[in-house]
Amino acid sequence: MSTAFEQLKQERIIAILRHVPDEQADGLIAALDRAGVVFVEATLNSDGALGMISRWREQYGDRMRIGAGTVLDVNMAKEAVSAGAEYLIAPNLDEAVVNYAREQSIDVYPGAMTPSEIVRAWNAGATAVKIFPMASMGLAYLREIRAPLSHIPMIATGGVRLDNIQQFIQAGATAVGLGGSIVNMDLVKEGRFDEIERNAALLVQAARRADDK
Repeated sequence: MSTAFEQLKQERIIAILRHVPDEQADGLIAALDRAGVVFVEATLNSDGALGMISRWREQYGDRMRIGAGTVLDVNMAKEAVSAGAEYLIAPNLDEAVVNYAREQSIDVYPGAMTPSEIVRAWNAGATAVKIFPMASMGLAYLREIRAPLSHIPMIATGGVRLDNIQQFIQAGATAVGLGGSIVNMDLVKEGRFDEIERNAALLVQAARRADDK
């Protein structure tokens, strides 16, 4: 098991940064860093994502884990790794991407929804499986699939908020992926990074306290 994944099991949160304007990106990452967020995913369907990954690895690599999201094929995976991504995340399962990540000795979290897809992703060599879209499936679904598949680490993504993040972790999620609930795009575009920092800090604290409940 990788050092990065061991750390993710402690931190519990991956912040998903999608379509962040380049001129606001550095202010945003600084706010998340101050809030205590360690794992940040820049999605590759965002303008300038590769540059952000490279820049953030250089500036924050000593205390943050910067990865690439929406990695849909091997070419995207290669670009992400070249930019410095420490892990790869996707909404889907592409075994070629999983194999490439393993060859590069980095973590890979492919997306799946059904039990068959989850097992297939795990057998392909996923470090953990991203369960997506959780917003549509709900907390009860996670509890149900964890029962027979408790040996597979799962990252619940979609629909996780401050008021339910502890419930997802208590239901068996190894970690959670947070998009709009941690990075409010209206606040980003208005440069209101102090508010983003306060909200992110609350999520970080809630996640770390989940096991104490």
